[in-house]
Amino acid sequence: MKNTEFTRRAFLKSGVATSAALAAAPSLLNGAMAQEADLAPYKAAKIDWQQFKGETITVAVIPATYFDNLITLAPQFEALTGITVRFEKIPPAQIRQKSVIDLTSKTGTYATHAADPMYYSLYAANKWVEPMETYLSDASLTDPAWFKLDDIVPAWRNANSVDGKLLGMPYDGEVTLQVYRKDLYDAKGLKPADDLQTFVSNAAAVHNPDARVWGAALRGVAGAGQNVYIYSSLFREFGGQWFKDGRLTVNGPEAEAALTWYVDLMRKYAPAAAQNWNWPDIADAFSQGTIGTYVDAHSSASVVNNPEKSKVIGKVAYARWPKGPSGKRVTSIWNWGFPINAALPDKRKKATWLFIQWAACAETQARTAHRFAGPAKRSGVNRISIWQDPAYVGLMRGFGDNFVEATLASLQDDTDVDWRPRVPQWPAIGDTLATAIQSALAGQATAKAALDEAQKRIEPMMRG
Repeated sequence: MKNTEFTRRAFLKSGVATSAALAAAPSLLNGAMAQEADLAPYKAAKIDWQQFKGETITVAVIPATYFDNLITLAPQFEALTGITVRFEKIPPAQIRQKSVIDLTSKTGTYATHAADPMYYSLYAANKWVEPMETYLSDASLTDPAWFKLDDIVPAWRNANSVDGKLLGMPYDGEVTLQVYRKDLYDAKGLKPADDLQTFVSNAAAVHNPDARVWGAALRGVAGAGQNVYIYSSLFREFGGQWFKDGRLTVNGPEAEAALTWYVDLMRKYAPAAAQNWNWPDIADAFSQGTIGTYVDAHSSASVVNNPEKSKVIGKVAYARWPKGPSGKRVTSIWNWGFPINAALPDKRKKATWLFIQWAACAETQARTAHRFAGPAKRSGVNRISIWQDPAYVGLMRGFGDNFVEATLASLQDDTDVDWRPRVPQWPAIGDTLATAIQSALAGQATAKAALDEAQKRIEPMMRG
């Protein structure tokens, strides 16, 4: 997408205002003209943005800069549509629970919310959210040539779809990348790992706890979106298949090999505390120069490049997930998407769609990213065209060597829609698997025993 330059429109038509009026309120005139120019890219869409003027919607999001940027721009949406938007910030773990309670009760408290892609199967099974196609195909609500759905990252759209129906529009997403200290690697003559075996040998080469440098670290804290987030890629790279003969299976040789690799790496080359670390903890440790490499969300690049805290700026480089024994690279397929609550009255559903369309469109994505006036620039935009925009690419290159190339290659080639098993029972299954992984990382059980126990607990969930 190219940056759009637009000229100011005349605020007053000929004969409507007098020169006396212009002299009396120059600041009002300038403000109105600026707002009109600000909204011009949206008004290029061949729809009536004001058709639901007066409606009020509540949007639940997590406390994160990529949503803060959107909230900052919300007055533009309100001016464009006449729809009032209220935001409620809820931490990631709680937003899943509160959203499910709201959907179950059909109270319609949240018109939309930042939704975990793993929950769409549950939503679909209970018909809690609306298929996006209903709104995308309505010419009074959507201008397809302006919105350009196909420009939104296909992997994220696929992750948010069930039986071919898109249930949540991607707003911000991520892939997992290999992040490494190029200065440490250069000193040892190392290259970024192309496979998991080399990832371990690289970690061993730079591992020097006496100098407060540990070779590698991965998330260890229990959670369906925490240690399972990393383990799922390993499981698939070791050749694991979530379903065998139609039965969800989390144990077996491939699962044991993947978890054993995870445990061995963490015990040998990670700080002992890492078994309880989340991604911010790893990124913070890396930014202080104490970790040689890690694999996690590409968005953590903003943490390791924070000029107020980081000691490794200019020493960071990136690569794709190392291949597993299966020969595959499997990145995460994560995004925060916006669904439409099926319990809403019809007019409010349509008003919610206008908000989602505004948030997901190329113009808003750019305004919340490289064209955002504040210090936080989003690295998880949903548009392929923005990833090809020289202004955005130039900003992203500042995160370190190969950041843009590794991210794009991962998005295009390393995604796997079955990265995790997409079933309605996922919330309980994910928590059970997370507990098994952490018990193995903590040395409380062998990989086999932990996974066998998880399988035993999961089977009744699938029958129920």
